[in-house]
Amino acid sequence: MIRRFGESPVPGQKYTRRIGVYCLLPQNHRLLLTCQLEPGPDLQLPGGGIDPGESPITALHREVFEETGWLIAAPRRVGAFRRYAYMPEYDLWAEKICLIYQARPVRRLGPPSEPLHEAIWMDTGDAAQMLGNAGDRHFAMRCLRGL
Repeated sequence: MIRRFGESPVPGQKYTRRIGVYCLLPQNHRLLLTCQLEPGPDLQLPGGGIDPGESPITALHREVFEETGWLIAAPRRVGAFRRYAYMPEYDLWAEKICLIYQARPVRRLGPPSEPLHEAIWMDTGDAAQMLGNAGDRHFAMRCLRGL
């Protein structure tokens, strides 16, 4: 069973399951995060949905690059969680299955290519309190404690 964070599902509301990959990117007691500016701002672990036919690792590399401009290395899965949310950019009620990885940020190639995203380095302890959803905060806290 996957632990749930956040709001309970709304009775009678239909949810579409969306599986996504998200990444803890620690370096020198800081985490590389993304801030989604619209409809937000919302501070998040970099990541997103897995495209049809795409492997989770390929999706992780793609999403982190799109949202931060960074290349990553040595990803390893460290957990998962579920949350129920309305996604206004897709006009969709989603049951989000969030696969959490930890990887090493290797090199910044440029700014994020994903519109309305900004890459931010933040102290890991601050991130564990400020990330926009409880699941991301939980895994940032685990990262702070050495997983």
